Amino acid sequence: MSNKPGNAVEEFRRATGAAMRAISDRPDLQASFAPGPAALLGTEARLPLPAKNLPAAEVAQTRGEADSIALKLKHHNAKVHARECPKSPMARDVFNAVEQARCEALGAKKMAGVKQNLRAALEEQCRVKGYARINSREDANLPEVLRLMVREAVTGEAVPESAKAMVNAWRSDFAQKVLEDISHLKDKLDSQRAFAKAVRRLLSDMELEQTEEELESERDEEDSEDQQDPNKQQQPQQKSGKQQQSEADAQMDAQQEAESDAQEMDSGEQDMEMPAQGGEEQPGNPGRRDDGPIQRRRNEPAYKSFTTQYDEVVEAHELCDPDELTRLRALLDQQLVSLQTVVAKLANRLQRRLLAKQNRSWVFDLEEGLLDSKRLPRIIANPELPLSYKRETDTEFRDTVVSLLIDNSGSMRGRPITVAAMTGDILARTLERCGVKVEILGFTTRMWKGGQSREAWINAGKPSNPGRLNDLRHIVYKPADAPWRRARKNLGLMLREGILKENIDGEALLWAHNRLVQRSEQRRILMVISDGAPVDDSTLSVNPGNYLEQHLREVIDWIETRSNIELLAIGIGHDVTRYYRRAVTIVDAEQLGGTVLEQLAALFEEDSGPRGRQAARKWVAAH
Repeated sequence: MSNKPGNAVEEFRRATGAAMRAISDRPDLQASFAPGPAALLGTEARLPLPAKNLPAAEVAQTRGEADSIALKLKHHNAKVHARECPKSPMARDVFNAVEQARCEALGAKKMAGVKQNLRAALEEQCRVKGYARINSREDANLPEVLRLMVREAVTGEAVPESAKAMVNAWRSDFAQKVLEDISHLKDKLDSQRAFAKAVRRLLSDMELEQTEEELESERDEEDSEDQQDPNKQQQPQQKSGKQQQSEADAQMDAQQEAESDAQEMDSGEQDMEMPAQGGEEQPGNPGRRDDGPIQRRRNEPAYKSFTTQYDEVVEAHELCDPDELTRLRALLDQQLVSLQTVVAKLANRLQRRLLAKQNRSWVFDLEEGLLDSKRLPRIIANPELPLSYKRETDTEFRDTVVSLLIDNSGSMRGRPITVAAMTGDILARTLERCGVKVEILGFTTRMWKGGQSREAWINAGKPSNPGRLNDLRHIVYKPADAPWRRARKNLGLMLREGILKENIDGEALLWAHNRLVQRSEQRRILMVISDGAPVDDSTLSVNPGNYLEQHLREVIDWIETRSNIELLAIGIGHDVTRYYRRAVTIVDAEQLGGTVLEQLAALFEEDSGPRGRQAARKWVAAH
């Protein structure tokens, strides 16, 4: 074999891919190499590529990431995992992290080389995530803490030095019962089902999940309430996360299809009242009339918030210290290295379509400027006449402002939020080059499990149908009037552990909409970057199962049909056309430079009438 660097790198790629297929028993598995964290996309494993001289540390890290993916494919049963997976978001994150530790432990026990690779990859992960600077308890770090503690218990491998302070901050507060549960997991390592049940007991002892007795008690209370109120409409069993999505979607789509004729008849009636132009922004129902396009069922409660006392609108830099923000921005820049040409392509091609029609005119018969070739024949006919020149008047564009509203929910964790941050960064730079002001906003919640809003509801005696039951956190990453260079660091905050929690999309859209309403620009565009349906377990556990989704659909329909704000959406890995009329779906930010670029251009057409919307829908359907 040649010693040339290029040949060595190619040989490393082939060997890594072959090792992954052998360990996972998956002949169809392919390995690709690109900057950024490791990820599995279908049958393709994306791995970080070492430098051309193949440093030993980087080689070991890449091999460790590859072994981790292969071992999960080998030892993980998705059906068993889904059956045993808990409902609450924090418990679910812990459950997933500990299962990954189980799969890696099985490989480390059997293969010494794999054990070394996994150790190298883990040490690099801890370094990149900045665990060395964490020495206090933060809920966001709990899944990783338990993953490291379980790894220590089942393999005997010590916690990486850079993460010891973070783990010890939690370990000292765990009850003895919790520590015993962790130590007993090594006896269940070979059976995923037995291991999962043991983890569920661990979560119950940590009070992250309800015990079977508590669940049974709640069911008895619900049954007694139903018996006391025979006219009460029975609600479907609540499902956490996006499991409700398909059922609610089918129900709402059927309802919308049946009411489409009523929507067209209603379009000529009096417009509904717009939100307040100034003063305090009030989240909640957009003020839809009872005869609007989407009508509530007879017994369906109106959307409301139990309390807005604990909601907050916060600047991104207030949630992170400057050094951490600089480190996170550097991580984002690493992902953007290969996408520099995308910005130029977007700027050049979208400039013709994004902005409104240009008002161009020429001034003729001037003494200087561009030679007017159309007047040359008369000069030839009469050489005594002077040459005629012309000049184009200054190009004026209609003022435009774009608001990028990014979903900062837990389901976006990992590659989706990285893609969303890169997409926001690329679009912000592109639109700024086109002379368009851009603001970048994010939405999530302050806490898991409802936070102070839920505590206030419990203290009030748990009244029925309380409405939204969590503390909103709306984040301003970049104000519209601030240049991109001043706010660029803030976008790195999306990669910080602990920021991403629940997502209540309807109120976030109203918040972003109300900010745009107060802008003076003639054209205002709201672009949502999300991965699907709204989810907040605290709210959905005490309200109808489609409570948040119904409100989101109402808000979207109102903005699309009654507001002068143009609404667009980008789905990250999920099709969001079930909610938004004008939407595209991307899996990776690279797609912004290809087919999705054309789709975005069609969505941004100035003509917002039937032809313009029809053209946009054709682009979406074709791709």
